[in-house]
Amino acid sequence: MERLRAALRFGADAVYLAGTEFGMRSAPANFTMEQLEEGCRLAHAQNVRVYLTCNTIPRCDELGRLPGFLRGAQEAGVDAFIVTDLGVLELARRYAPQVELHISTQAGVANWASANALHRLGASRVVLARELSLAEIAELRAHTPPELAIEAFVHGAMCMSFSGRCLLSNYLTGRDANRGDCAQPCRWKYALVEEKRPGQYMEIETAGEGSYILNSRDMCMIDHIPELVQAGVTSLKIEGRAKSPYYVSVITNAYRRAVDWCFDHPGEPLPAWIRGETEKISHRPYSTGFYFGAEPGQETVHGGYVRDCEVIALCDGREGGDLLLTQKNRFFRGDVADVLEPGREPYPLLLDAIFDADGVPIASAPHPAMRVRLRSDVPVAPGAILRARTRTGDT
Repeated sequence: MERLRAALRFGADAVYLAGTEFGMRSAPANFTMEQLEEGCRLAHAQNVRVYLTCNTIPRCDELGRLPGFLRGAQEAGVDAFIVTDLGVLELARRYAPQVELHISTQAGVANWASANALHRLGASRVVLARELSLAEIAELRAHTPPELAIEAFVHGAMCMSFSGRCLLSNYLTGRDANRGDCAQPCRWKYALVEEKRPGQYMEIETAGEGSYILNSRDMCMIDHIPELVQAGVTSLKIEGRAKSPYYVSVITNAYRRAVDWCFDHPGEPLPAWIRGETEKISHRPYSTGFYFGAEPGQETVHGGYVRDCEVIALCDGREGGDLLLTQKNRFFRGDVADVLEPGREPYPLLLDAIFDADGVPIASAPHPAMRVRLRSDVPVAPGAILRARTRTGDT
């Protein structure tokens, strides 16, 4: 729910999320039917649509639970189901006819014939396979009816398999990627072992690079929104599974600002600060995916994330001349925070007069979730996110 609120606050037109079953999000923080109803109510109050992921491929023993799940989701108010399996699509039409049907990227829609066939089966939107180039999307758009919406991923992790349909995790760990439980073995470091030399591990490397041979770079298309629009994409999708509320806030805000800028200032370059926001969240080195005909490229040196910015506090409001902050990571008197609020360019805030909750001056805020008072005349909005560069040794 916290991530949903972040997406709403920072400008999403629609949110996609999972229930307790049938969605490719295996974490326990998914939405119960009661929470889903509350989430739909919050979103619809802001004219934001809610799409529920029903994109696993159910086994026979699960099908008996599916009609009740679909009915419950319709009653909760969801606007669309995101589906992969044709059987789920047919059951959704039967048991939740008021809910739109969107085809998941897991279905691997890569051509106009497939898109048209799914449209005839009742789909109002296809989320394209991530392997398509802009030229291929344009051709698909030219051969599909205009009422069929085309959605494409613009930001986030890229899978080394075709649109996520991978059995590597299942084979190595017993955790099924196609049921939202991928262990991400493509991010692991591998070595070679020669048959007659057991126990002797040899690095797989070229020109000093490491051996993360399956580790794809992340996608970032924030500089290329006009090209996506020209190709016929009607919805830009941000990958956000298992991400933090901070990630949701920053990336939603960045793409909201970027889309608005492209329509309000056609032909003008994107302001540097908008592009810079994509560097302020944890990510792997970026690429433009397959959109321009090349491959995303692999990050072979390491399997982790680039992370040089962290949340240090949230603003809870004001009391007299003090801003009330909740500490998230250690900060010190004299630090300069970078403040993120919806709808505006981030701005600096000097933390030169900080006090504990009792008004006693302090030199630092080292304790998790401690309440801090900041004496400042700057009109920081409640809910604003205060950030700083990551210090060496911080966690």
